[in-house]
Amino acid sequence: MSVQVVAPQNSLSRRLRPLAYALVAVVVLILALTYGALQIQVTLAGFLNGESVWSKAQKQSVIDLAAYAANGDRNLLIAYRQNHAVLDHDRFARDQIASGTFDHAAVAKAFSDAGVIEEAIPGMIFILQYFDSAPYIKEAMTAWRSTDSTVDELDGMADDLEHQWHDGSVTGEQALLYRQRIEQLNDFIEPRSNLFSVEIANGASWLGKVLFAAVVGVAALASLFWLGMARRIMAGIRGTEERFGLLFGSAADGIVMVDEARGTILEVNETAAGWTGQTRQALLGKRFDALFIPGADQTPAEGKLTGTLLGARGELRPVELHGNLVTWGGRPVRQAIIRDISERLAMEQERRIAAEALGSIAEGVVIADAQRRITAVNAAQTGLTGFDAGSLMGQRFDDLRRQPDGRELPSSMWARIEADGHWTGEVLSRRQDGSTYPEWLSISTIRDAEDQIQRYVAVFTDITTNKADQRRLEHMATHDPLTGLANRAEFELRCGHAISTATRERGAAVVMFIDLDAFKAVNDSYSHAVGDRLLQKVADRIRKELSPTDMAGRIGGDEFTVLMSGLKTREEAGDLGRRLLTALAERFMVGDYEIFLSASIGIAGFPLDGSEPTALIANADAAMYAAKTEERNALRFYTPRMHADARRRLELAAELRQALHREEFYLVYQPSVELRTGRVVAVEALLRWQHPERGLVMPDEFIPIAETLGLIRQIDEWVIHAACAQIRRWDIARMPQIRVAVNVSATWFGHPDFVESVRDALSASQLSAPRVLLEITEGALLRLGEDTERTMHALHDLGVGVAIDDFGTGYSSLTYLKLPAVAYLKIDRSFVRGLPDSSNDVAIVAAMIAMSGSLGLITIAEGIENDAQHAFLLKAGCAEGQGYLYSRPVAAANIERLLSPVNTAPQPRLTLVPPLRS
Repeated sequence: MSVQVVAPQNSLSRRLRPLAYALVAVVVLILALTYGALQIQVTLAGFLNGESVWSKAQKQSVIDLAAYAANGDRNLLIAYRQNHAVLDHDRFARDQIASGTFDHAAVAKAFSDAGVIEEAIPGMIFILQYFDSAPYIKEAMTAWRSTDSTVDELDGMADDLEHQWHDGSVTGEQALLYRQRIEQLNDFIEPRSNLFSVEIANGASWLGKVLFAAVVGVAALASLFWLGMARRIMAGIRGTEERFGLLFGSAADGIVMVDEARGTILEVNETAAGWTGQTRQALLGKRFDALFIPGADQTPAEGKLTGTLLGARGELRPVELHGNLVTWGGRPVRQAIIRDISERLAMEQERRIAAEALGSIAEGVVIADAQRRITAVNAAQTGLTGFDAGSLMGQRFDDLRRQPDGRELPSSMWARIEADGHWTGEVLSRRQDGSTYPEWLSISTIRDAEDQIQRYVAVFTDITTNKADQRRLEHMATHDPLTGLANRAEFELRCGHAISTATRERGAAVVMFIDLDAFKAVNDSYSHAVGDRLLQKVADRIRKELSPTDMAGRIGGDEFTVLMSGLKTREEAGDLGRRLLTALAERFMVGDYEIFLSASIGIAGFPLDGSEPTALIANADAAMYAAKTEERNALRFYTPRMHADARRRLELAAELRQALHREEFYLVYQPSVELRTGRVVAVEALLRWQHPERGLVMPDEFIPIAETLGLIRQIDEWVIHAACAQIRRWDIARMPQIRVAVNVSATWFGHPDFVESVRDALSASQLSAPRVLLEITEGALLRLGEDTERTMHALHDLGVGVAIDDFGTGYSSLTYLKLPAVAYLKIDRSFVRGLPDSSNDVAIVAAMIAMSGSLGLITIAEGIENDAQHAFLLKAGCAEGQGYLYSRPVAAANIERLLSPVNTAPQPRLTLVPPLRS
């Protein structure tokens, strides 16, 4: 053992040096406080001096001004101006300091011009800036400020007097009035001036006492601190030897004092004696190297020696030896420290095993020191990030990671790790190539015996795939799977955010409710697959019209919504609404099908139409329904009346379901006459609803609701069967066999069971097929597509004729006129109304009648109300007509009386055409 290390010795002077430094610091502190107190006293003296100058200037200015008012002596005015200037300088300095931002030099000059002692000016500025609310000072400042307006009034009077004396317009009475007013103002100022003087004096006295107490207190505390330090240092010196003896005897390491010249043991502690299995006395005088196995593990390790200590019973203990040369009792002695490294060797073995296990973990692992500098990584980390161990050593762990939004990892995260010992969360990690990826990170701490953090252990995995799956699930939860638009829940959430933003910015948020007109016919006519593809194309067209701040949603089958934010008024949404109507009216190509649609749009806006998302959507829905009911292919802004109409529709919808079961429906019949003879040749069956509370409800009001609820098929079936039953009753009563026309909805007309249901109705009433005429509108036929031709052929085979109603009001497609079942063409009342005065209507009606004749179709004109219309249509070749000129819709009993062979006179509410005129 020949390690030559000389231990430094602590001298007594080094132990006492802090005590001397502390004494010097105490003295310097007391001197500094004393100097500070003197400076403040100078400031207070200046304060009192300034107060005296201000008070004298104020009093003298009043005296001078009063004398000037009496005799107009210019010298008195000059004296007044000089004294008032002192007041202005002081007031300027005071107000500048009170503002919080001021020119220090300007304020100092103002005080100097006011006669304040130069040495006291910095202190006065300091006190007015930071101690204006101190006791007495606050009251003095309040008294001072209370005289500002009075002093200003005096200055104004001085200006007035100067002008009047200069003009020679001052009378004795005016001079007396001025002097009386000056005396009144002086009476107001004088007590406040005295109060200011008293409070300044009291404040100076109070500050002096506070300074004296502060100096005495700090000096006492500093002295006590020094005495306490001296006591501790002396106690520490006295306990040094005791501690040395205690440490030597109870040290965890073995300590042996060896004679450097002879190599024998001079002293040994209890730990070393216990390891050898011998007593302390037995070891004294023995050779030190006899305690170890010769030649075993005598390999230097980093400047140290390792060996194997031999126990009394032959047990072996691996140890590490440290030696240093000291002087002990006047001779050189080697102090040998023997450390048991059994546990360390075992731990190194465990670390090797742990390192091998760490290398086989699939997750990335990084180990960092207490300063978060990387000290070790595993192979998986290199595979995940591309960084090898060498390039990471010494780098800070958090330099390679950020929060998911790109910001640095927050200090609160490390504070939580320090408090809880662990943290788990998502971060954004950087690879060697500069790319980033989302990472799920778990950080734990390793602490020492004193609970101080020694290491951070981070385990992480790449969650790019998991994040993509999560985003996909979140998108599925908040978006419609068919169109990719927001679903109802997400739309309402975003609508709530838009309302909050509009509230803060005092703007508007708008909701549009879009419903496709007659979309159900597409599903019924083509297929649901075609309908779904059509909805996707509709969603794409809506998206294209939106701005980046708008969003679209799908909240029902063919119901879409649009949210607009950042608007000033809801009316700004009208432009987008009109663009959407135009876009949705253009043809859609879905596979081989060419489909035309239209839409109805309702608009409601915050704050005018509601303050909650559900209210805005409901009100936009009500506005949409108004657009669909009144016109279709149109938009409407919400009005409160629409809400009442919507509520009425909801009530009607609920009651409509029960109307069939309660037998509240009935039919009326409007005659169709042969224009040439005036003979009633047919009637049109028209549906009515006799509500038990509402009274008569017309079809225009409840048929759209029935279509929405899917009840229109049941109602159409009831109408056909009821009409057939009525025809049968007329036949039994031997009435003339007339034709009965029945209106059919497009939904029921295109249904696969429609023709069979008509056949059943005819069979149940034992009627021939030509007795029934089915009326369907031109627009409904166009929406049915290929199902129209199938149904027409089936009806032709059955023998039932079809009349095209409202011809000319739709796209006027002539293709359907060639179908075999079409036998009648009804001219819409919109063209008849203008006859015979409107040249356009004349031309259109004449063309329709001529075309019908060429195709072998019978024309029926609707809405004939006067003789002129009747005459024109008869002359143009129209076969039949309906209208109020002949009869309003009437009950079946009225039709029976009209058709009865014994009828000799027209019945009430029934007017027949007059005889033909030449």
